[in-house]
Amino acid sequence: MTSRPALPLVHVVRPPRVPSAHPPLLVLLHGIGADERDLLPLAAHLDPRFLVVSLRAPHEAEPMGFAWYAIDWRTSPPRHDAAQAAASVDTLVAFLAGAPAALGTDPARTFLFGFSQGAAMSLAAALARPDLVRGAVLHSGRPLPGQPAPAGELAGLEVLVLHGRADPVLPPEHGRAIRDLLAPALGPRLVHRELDGAHEVTAETLGEAARWLSARLG
Repeated sequence: MTSRPALPLVHVVRPPRVPSAHPPLLVLLHGIGADERDLLPLAAHLDPRFLVVSLRAPHEAEPMGFAWYAIDWRTSPPRHDAAQAAASVDTLVAFLAGAPAALGTDPARTFLFGFSQGAAMSLAAALARPDLVRGAVLHSGRPLPGQPAPAGELAGLEVLVLHGRADPVLPPEHGRAIRDLLAPALGPRLVHRELDGAHEVTAETLGEAARWLSARLG
């Protein structure tokens, strides 16, 4: 199943393996240089009750794949295209707002799984519209530059932050920056784990994510 006219981003849908009238929704957001097929194999290892949607970021990346925002690697530190990032957050929020009606999912049970740049986008969208997101797995990510700290109780949002101890692309301090940004507002609804691995989804981190997501469904 490919993209539907009612939703603003190209995506692929995997129906729930355990059908229900209004299933929970899990949205997968890839990192820079990948596409909507990159994270889709994870669906087979996650709770079978989820309807899983894997998104394609809106901008072409060099030399391949797609990006949520451009990064100029020639500068130190690398420069992020703030305008593209902001526009992508708006587009992602529009997708999340329309997805339950378009896909027939439970609007109170929308979850995000973002990897790398997709984690930064998931964080930004969840903070912009916590009413649309029940929970988020932020894997090997970082906050967007200038990401404001959340205000209020964030509508019951829960977050799992996962990071590889040996990540050479985004070292673990970036995951700690997410933790420090969210901890005052989320308290015990935030879990931060550093595990063995580099800039990758490992069997261990996937297992952590799967258990955390299933627990949120009850």
